Amino acid sequence: MADVGEVLMSVLSTIRVPKPGDRVHKDECALSFSSPDNEGGLYVCMNSFLGFGSQYVDRHHARTGQRAYLHITRTRKTKEEDINTGSGHPPKKKPTRLAIGIEGGFDVEQEQYEEDIKVVILPDRQEVTSEDLTTMPDVVKERVSLSMAGIMAADSVSHTLQVQQWDGEVRQESRHAADLKQLDNGVKIPPSGWRCDVCDLQENIWMNLTDGKVLCGRRYFDGTGGNNHALLHFQQTGYPLAVKLGTITPGGADVYSYDEDDMVLDSKLPEHLAHFGINMMTMEKTERTMTELEIAVNQRVGEWEVIQESGTTLRPLFGPGLTGMKNLGNSCYLNSVMQVLFTVPDFQSKSVPFFFLIAPHAPVPSIFAVDLQTLTFNSENVLCLILNQIGIAPQMFKALVGRGHPEFSTNRQQDAQEFLLHFINMVERNCRSGANPSEAFRFLVEERIVCQESQKAKYTQRVDYMVQLPVPMDQATNTDYLLEAERRREEGDSAAPTVRAQIPFTACMAALSEPEILTDFWSSAVQAKTTATKTTRFASFPDHLVIQIKKFTFGLDWVPKKLDVSIDVPDTLDLSGLRATGQQPGEELLPEVAPPSLVTPDVEVKAPVLDDSTVSQLCEMGFPLEACKKAVYYTGNTGIDAAMNWIMGHMDDPDFSAPLVLPGCSSGPGTTPTESVSEEHLATIVSMGFSRDQATKALRATSNVLDRAVDWIFSHLDDLESMDVSEGGRSAAESEGRDPPPGPRVRDGPGKYELFAFVSHMGTSTMCGHYVCHIKKDQQWVIFNDQKVCASEKPPKDLGYLYFYRRVAE
Repeated sequence: MADVGEVLMSVLSTIRVPKPGDRVHKDECALSFSSPDNEGGLYVCMNSFLGFGSQYVDRHHARTGQRAYLHITRTRKTKEEDINTGSGHPPKKKPTRLAIGIEGGFDVEQEQYEEDIKVVILPDRQEVTSEDLTTMPDVVKERVSLSMAGIMAADSVSHTLQVQQWDGEVRQESRHAADLKQLDNGVKIPPSGWRCDVCDLQENIWMNLTDGKVLCGRRYFDGTGGNNHALLHFQQTGYPLAVKLGTITPGGADVYSYDEDDMVLDSKLPEHLAHFGINMMTMEKTERTMTELEIAVNQRVGEWEVIQESGTTLRPLFGPGLTGMKNLGNSCYLNSVMQVLFTVPDFQSKSVPFFFLIAPHAPVPSIFAVDLQTLTFNSENVLCLILNQIGIAPQMFKALVGRGHPEFSTNRQQDAQEFLLHFINMVERNCRSGANPSEAFRFLVEERIVCQESQKAKYTQRVDYMVQLPVPMDQATNTDYLLEAERRREEGDSAAPTVRAQIPFTACMAALSEPEILTDFWSSAVQAKTTATKTTRFASFPDHLVIQIKKFTFGLDWVPKKLDVSIDVPDTLDLSGLRATGQQPGEELLPEVAPPSLVTPDVEVKAPVLDDSTVSQLCEMGFPLEACKKAVYYTGNTGIDAAMNWIMGHMDDPDFSAPLVLPGCSSGPGTTPTESVSEEHLATIVSMGFSRDQATKALRATSNVLDRAVDWIFSHLDDLESMDVSEGGRSAAESEGRDPPPGPRVRDGPGKYELFAFVSHMGTSTMCGHYVCHIKKDQQWVIFNDQKVCASEKPPKDLGYLYFYRRVAE
């Protein structure tokens, strides 16, 4: 073996010193969850600054030729509090400030470590310590020492992605405060007894500091709060500042700037209040400030006892498959979903090739296939065998699966159901030519539409990955208690109990399986619009079945809300009675005749005139602009109610947010049906297993943009299959014995299942709150709450959001 000094001299030109802006991955392996804390430590390439676990560093060396790596091992220091408390979770001070990582705010756990570093030269793994460098030539000693120091001093990528300190109470002076215009309209505000001038609401009352108008505040996601009258007043007048009347004290008050869209400071607040007869020095606080409201919400979400199984002593668990995942900032939705997915054998055993940009300084390094087996937490290299369960921090994984996505690339809270479908979509995209773990969830749905006038039927099939189960609130078994509690609340009874609706699971399944009435169905048999019924059944049963409880809906006033329901979800499920039967003996099919064209041939299609006010109202509710345009167009400008009904009926459409395309127009902006598409893009999509015709259709539908075309093609798999598939579900190629066209393959078997996991949501909206999951392991229910993993004593199976079943072997 060559002298280590000579070897180091030979690779000196490849050793770099980190510069400002270089991304140093020194906390986590680029290809797994390995970190310096794990056995074997982490190897940081001294050229690209990518980190690799001991099981991957040789592969990186073989692929790139890089030889010099900084080997980092880290040992956690024992905290005094860990010694004094058996649980490792001492009582924490109640937060008094809306902040993170500063005095009075929410505590951020900061671990202390002892680190050991040395240079390792591959392939022989020759080691060089800092002491060894002192005996080497100055040019070697200087370059290597600077590189080592630079790597250790640099902020890691994971550090820059995390919020270490944040103060939500630091407010800026409003730009409107100094020169605020106040009207001399004679308005004087009493010191108490305020009501909204529009709706008489007595809580969450704000006064506009320009004209003294007293109005209610914003409506919250759960329907409480106000009726948005203060906001509407700003939109009509442009008067920017408002003060929350119940928060005025001699020390200040809550002031909001609608123009700046934030809580602000008003240095002239005493003067502005005096203009309307309010003496700030005599006022007392009668309502919680916005900061106090936010602290209360965050504290409820963050407390282990309140989130789940309150009042129960939970026994921490450790070992293979029982490793928690750190919350990276509203990443509990990802943690809960991935913990469940990696109990599915298909995902445990699969290396899924996520092929992304291969570059030494790519924002998300993925030079090799991402080995999903390393994410199952079953490897001794990955397990955190530390008695107080630190958990793993999936920064690289989160960055990888969220890259380029407008929501999942952020630190905002997300819908677990949407993330699950997004992840399955990524797996589908990258497993066209090999084993595909998402097949465990994939199944076919048969839709049977029967024209009520001709009694002829039409059969179609589509691919799905989960069952969305409706919640029939009118089937509650405790209706009397619900009505009584509602009556007491309306009468102002503060002691009125909170009653949760009890919904039978059988009622949910009945609502799913009952025929849907289609009142505007165009029948090819009678050549006219008529009434039809649509029945949905399983054309195949997957190995693993996901059921989503549709808890998130809209009230009568179109305000998003979460249904507070308890559903007796069973441990075992038999769906055999919902299997599709296909065309019945003697049943006639609707003829394949296209409906009459809505556009006269050779006549230029002009853009429709849409009701801007209806479009604006829909957008204000949070729906995508293009979806709002389509809702108004397809309901003929008949008003907000009709448009809202259209949106509710089409929210699950794959092209819900796609641009409005008029009949007779091109399939996408900037393209025509005959416009040529990029041969390079065609080749890329065809290489993924799709036909040339399918690739062409996807590119024309997305203006020849490759990334959008790939997303489009995976959102329209059922449409693409119908290009070659007949009503009977078999293609002409299959009937003639040829190879079938590429497309989704489904597994099938008995429709009997057992519950093995469920994901629960706490909060009033999918965009806030907290997720945890329960998984059944060795006949024991286990609760995963981010990095905390414990034996579950009272699994709340009736309060879940996503339920996961696996087929029972007969």
